[in-house]
Amino acid sequence: MINLRMRVAGLFGVAVICGFATAPSLAADLKGQDIKSAISGKRVVLSSVGFEFPLFYNNNGRVTGDGSAVGLSKFFAPKETGSWWVADNQLCQKFPTWYKGQTYCFTLQMTGPNKLSWQRNDGYTGSAKISG
Repeated sequence: MINLRMRVAGLFGVAVICGFATAPSLAADLKGQDIKSAISGKRVVLSSVGFEFPLFYNNNGRVTGDGSAVGLSKFFAPKETGSWWVADNQLCQKFPTWYKGQTYCFTLQMTGPNKLSWQRNDGYTGSAKISG
């Protein structure tokens, strides 16, 4: 009985070690210029809480969001243009009326080709797809 327990424990230990050895490493946060390169001039479709939301990040620091296709007009203006910039290795953005004009910043990580995960400075998280 003890021998069987030792074998099971040993096999579990090997499985854990092998699992950690082959697990994909966590993606590193994008920094400054990498953030700009990843999104500038591109359409980014945010996914969170069961819906997708497209944003276009112009090269000139303007960002336009359009939530009309996902029926958000009952909550706020369906389309608005604000500004975006990079500060402290985060993507920051501010819209005139959305979120009462409050600035939000996001930590970004590339999770695959044209895919990223994001975490907003208030704790909300999600994923996004980037298209040219």
